[in-house]
Amino acid sequence: MKASQGQEHELALTKILLTSLSAMVAKTTTFPIDLTKTRLQLHGESLSSSTRPTKAFQVASEIVCEQGPLGLYKGLSPAILRHLFYTLIWIIGYEHFRNVVCADAGSLSLSAKALVGGIFGVMAQVVASPTDLVKVRMQADGRMVSQGRQPRYSGPFDALNKIMRTEGFKGLWKEVFPNVQRAFLIAPDNIFAHTLAFIMSGLSATALSCPADVLKTRTMNQVAGKQEKIMYTSSYDCLVKTVRSFGIRSLW
Repeated sequence: MKASQGQEHELALTKILLTSLSAMVAKTTTFPIDLTKTRLQLHGESLSSSTRPTKAFQVASEIVCEQGPLGLYKGLSPAILRHLFYTLIWIIGYEHFRNVVCADAGSLSLSAKALVGGIFGVMAQVVASPTDLVKVRMQADGRMVSQGRQPRYSGPFDALNKIMRTEGFKGLWKEVFPNVQRAFLIAPDNIFAHTLAFIMSGLSATALSCPADVLKTRTMNQVAGKQEKIMYTSSYDCLVKTVRSFGIRSLW
């Protein structure tokens, strides 16, 4: 009995380790795309409303030309740190809950799995939101460097320190609502997460959550308590101004 419990404990630890490691490898691999996405989402804020957003390839090329290939990984450290919290709470917590419920009450329906998966996604995002905030700020700093301005932060710990000092401890959870909204929308159960079904569900979830992600990025990038003018008073204000200036398609 003790041997069986020991094996289960070892398997659980192995699963946690592999889950975290795979999430961090995936984030490192796709991070240049994430950085390009963030820069595109911020594009046009300081420009006239008649300026059309540039293309993703142009943004990535400019980053490489100005900062070198490593410039595509600006903000990677908080992104990896985020997955130490987010992935464990979401995937491991959800699967544990599902297995306990299914053992007692049979199989969950698809709608129940989507709801429970979304709830655990929200819980994970609330915990990990400060690391997401730091990631967005550091990614946006690269744009400031390309404009000949000094970056706001020298690293993730410097960012955390400055945010708490200028915006307070609550500032670490700035605009957590659009963040958890996005987390809820992209956290369905992975019952069909195989080959083409996984790809299609991922594309659908990304398309569905993209407007919330755009609002999250733009509002998170604002630094409260500084002399710079605050462009958005809330995520709703950001939504109205973004659509008014660039049209509804700008949310995607």
